[in-house]
Amino acid sequence: MTDATTRTARTGTIEALLRQSIAAMSAFPYWALALIARVSIAGVFWQSGQTKVEGWHVTASAVELFRNEYKLPLIDPSLAAHLAALAEHLFPILLVIGLATRFAALALLGMTLVIEVFVYPDAWPTHGTWAACFLMLMARGPGIVSLDHLIARRASPRT
Repeated sequence: MTDATTRTARTGTIEALLRQSIAAMSAFPYWALALIARVSIAGVFWQSGQTKVEGWHVTASAVELFRNEYKLPLIDPSLAAHLAALAEHLFPILLVIGLATRFAALALLGMTLVIEVFVYPDAWPTHGTWAACFLMLMARGPGIVSLDHLIARRASPRT
């Protein structure tokens, strides 16, 4: 074999490996990707919500956090703390079970935008990652491992 033939054979092998790798990655099922996105991003917000409550009550320290650190415009710190605690518990549950997924993702995307704009503007890499999860779920839905999918299957007419 000549050097040119060897180079061509090696290039063909590399191209074939790249094609096979891309095909393997493309075969990853969307439902698994969506489930990972739903559960992982829900965990972030659930854990944040847990820091704001003791039992069924929003803590005084959570209200103080909204009063002194977050300082959201146009909303009372106590109301903001209560709404945030509710959102950080309700919407993650909906994401995990895959119920009203697109709307839960939209709500948490809105919350992420508020956090980015008014609270921690330098945390855009983290917030961008969260937004990517939410936007994917809003655009493509929760996948087949979800209550949304089950409800849609039952609601569609059988042919």
